[in-house]
Amino acid sequence: MTRALLFLTAAAALGSAAAAAQQQQQAAKPATRAAVASQLDSAFAAADTNHDGTLSLAEVQALEDKELQQVQANLRARALAQFKALDTNKDGQLSFQEFVAITANVKVNETAAQILQKLDTNHDGKVSATEFRTPRLTLFDKFDLNHDGIVTPEEERRAQGQH
Repeated sequence: MTRALLFLTAAAALGSAAAAAQQQQQAAKPATRAAVASQLDSAFAAADTNHDGTLSLAEVQALEDKELQQVQANLRARALAQFKALDTNKDGQLSFQEFVAITANVKVNETAAQILQKLDTNHDGKVSATEFRTPRLTLFDKFDLNHDGIVTPEEERRAQGQH
């Protein structure tokens, strides 16, 4: 009895890597204890290839090998899909240009002249330290709902209307 329990525990631990990978791919859903027990019973029955009610070292090893192959196959499939998406000229190779295409193109929303115009409140063609600080400190004060000089994550959420 103890040996069977030990093997079952080992098999469950070995299966946790594959299960964890599978759970990350699926959205979190509520599970009942009965459903989990049923899944464990099915997994045990599938692993108990000689149907003797226990898992031998060979059966645990076979289970581990099968789950490892499934995880590796899933990872290879995802890598291949990503590679194909990046290989825009479909030559089976990634050039540096194709590889870096996954990085986001960063664009400015405003030109330097527009920023200067916005910050230069006295219109002298320059931005003083006070003019530079004022917009951000005004925003800080707006978010500091209890006016204690500290903006907490909760205050930030509330100030942005994300209760």
